[in-house]
Amino acid sequence: MKKKSAAAMAMAATAGMSVRNVLWLWWKLLVLVSLTICVLAFLKLQNYSLSDSELSSSTSSISSRSRAVDYTGNPKVAFLFLVRRNLPLDFLWGNFFENADTGNFSIYVHSEPGFVFDESTTRSTFFYNRQLINSIKVAWGESSMIQAEKLLLGAALDDPANQRFVLLSDSCVPLYNFSFIYNYLMASPRSFVDSFLDKKDVRYNPRMSPYIPMSKWRKGSQWITLIRKHAEVVADDDAVFPVFKMFCKRRPPLEASKGKKNIKLQKQHNCIPDEHYVQTLLAIHGFEGELERRTITYTEWNESVTNMEKKGWHPITFSYADAGPVQIKRIKDIRNVYYESEYRTEWCRNNSTLAPCFLIARKFSRGAAMRLLSEGIVSPFDASSIMNLTP
Repeated sequence: MKKKSAAAMAMAATAGMSVRNVLWLWWKLLVLVSLTICVLAFLKLQNYSLSDSELSSSTSSISSRSRAVDYTGNPKVAFLFLVRRNLPLDFLWGNFFENADTGNFSIYVHSEPGFVFDESTTRSTFFYNRQLINSIKVAWGESSMIQAEKLLLGAALDDPANQRFVLLSDSCVPLYNFSFIYNYLMASPRSFVDSFLDKKDVRYNPRMSPYIPMSKWRKGSQWITLIRKHAEVVADDDAVFPVFKMFCKRRPPLEASKGKKNIKLQKQHNCIPDEHYVQTLLAIHGFEGELERRTITYTEWNESVTNMEKKGWHPITFSYADAGPVQIKRIKDIRNVYYESEYRTEWCRNNSTLAPCFLIARKFSRGAAMRLLSEGIVSPFDASSIMNLTP
C-alpha cells in the first residue's frame, strides 16, 4: 500500500508540474502576442501621426527643398488666378497689365483641366497659354481648392524672379493701377495673410492632433499674398496637407430630396480647408511674426441662408450700381480691420507706414468691372468698346 501511495503521489506531482508548465507556456505566449500587438499598434500610430519634435524637424526639411535662394535681378509679382473655367473680367485685367512693364509681373491661371486660354477664350493676349498643364478638378469647400493653390505657387516658384505671389479669384478686381500695387507689395518684407484665432471655432477636428496642435489652428481669408519664403513652405508642404485632406472636410449641404437623412448629415464634422490651411501651416512653422495678419483683398459679407443651409455669412456680389466712385472710395479709405474674436484692431501698415488696407476687391460682376474702367479706377478706358465682345 505504501508503494502504491508513493507511486500515486509521484504521478500526481508529475501531472501537476505538467499542468504548471503548460500554463506557464501559455502565459509566455500570451505575453509575447500582446507585446507584438502593442508594437504593431505603436508603429501604425507613428505612421499616422508625429510628435511635436518630429513635426518640427519634418516641416523644417520640407521647406528646405532646393530652389534659387539669392536673386539679384528685377523682382516680379506673380498674379495667380484660381478660376472655374474662363476669366470673365479678363478685359479689366488686360487693361491693368497694359500699363505695366512686362518685366515686373508674371501670370499663372489654374482652370479646369484641358481648358486653354487663346484668342477664342480670352479677350486679352496677356492670358494666352498661361494655364497650368497639371490643373485638377476643383470643388468649393474641398481640399482640391488648396491643392490648386499649391500647384499655382509651385509653378510660379520655378521663376526665380517671382518674389511676391498674389492669389486671385475670377471675380477679383484691382482698386489701383499696377504701379501703386507693385510698389506697395515690394515695399513690404512681409506676407499679407488674414489670420486669427476663432474662440468659437468648431471646425478643428481632434483627430488632427498631435500632427496639427489645436494651439496652432487658425482661420482667415483664402486670398493671400506671400513673399517667396512663405510661398515655398506652402507649395512644398506634404506633411500638413494630407491631414487636412483626411480630417478637414465640408459637411454636405442640406437637400430637400434627402428628407430625414439631412439630420444625420448635419451631425457630420464640418470644416472648410481653404479658410484654415495656409494660416495654420505658417503658424506651425512659427512664421506668424513675419506676417501682416490681414488680407489685401476686400470682401463684403452678408448674413443669409443659401441652399437650405443654416444662417451664415456669404460674400456679396458687386453690381454696376455698387461700383461707383463713392463705394470704391469707401473701400480705399479703410485703414484698419477689427477682429472681434481676438478683440484686436489690425492697423494697416506697409513697412511700418500707415497705408490703405485693400488693393484688390471681390466679388465683382462684369457690369461692375466695366464701371471701374469707365470711371477710370484702373486707367481711362471706354467700356462700351467691349460691350458686344464675346470671346
